[in-house]
Amino acid sequence: MAGPPDTGRRVIDGARDVLAIADHLGVDRFAVMGHSGGGPHALAVAAMAPERVVSVVVGAGVAPYRSMGEQFFSGMAPWGVASLRAAIAGPEVKEAHELAAIQPDAPEPSARDIGFIDADLAALRGDWAWLESVVGPGLEHGPGGLIDDDLAFVNDWGFDPASITAPVLLFHGGADAMVPSVHSRWMSDRLPIVTLWEEPDAGHLSVLSHAHAALSWLGRAARL
Repeated sequence: MAGPPDTGRRVIDGARDVLAIADHLGVDRFAVMGHSGGGPHALAVAAMAPERVVSVVVGAGVAPYRSMGEQFFSGMAPWGVASLRAAIAGPEVKEAHELAAIQPDAPEPSARDIGFIDADLAALRGDWAWLESVVGPGLEHGPGGLIDDDLAFVNDWGFDPASITAPVLLFHGGADAMVPSVHSRWMSDRLPIVTLWEEPDAGHLSVLSHAHAALSWLGRAARL
């Protein structure tokens, strides 16, 4: 792999793709929902198109490192800390880090190293087993997308979450070590119209058991 396929992409840049899809479908006003790294991108759409986005849900979402500082890493599992610190060091260091991780002789991280708890592994064996069928193909051509995402998370997002005018629901697992719940608590202190649900014993994936309730909230908020 010669390099990340979209070097320099900011979180805000992904919003243009969502808006282009909405335009193509003829959808004027809509709600958005994102989980984990999708959370910042959902917020970006609301920031870029406040007249069109009626409500937002973010599950186990990442907060901006540039604003959050070292608190960003509080409670985060070793694998995530190493990966994101490599991104902070720059594109070349990040790419080298990810390419080293996929070499045949690279040590295999444990579920705990990655940040999964037992409840997350149970979710992957149950209702959310289909996630593995998405992740695998997403990495078939190398870690370029992952590299772009992590670089975007730790650099300037291109918008201030405090500018978002749509109501936002944040839901997060208190036992999440992949993206610790401190990220949602930090965001909840800065978003103008926000609701925070924190499930103490849930992890990064098991918190998705609240997804149906979150979608119901999304619809109710959209009608306000």
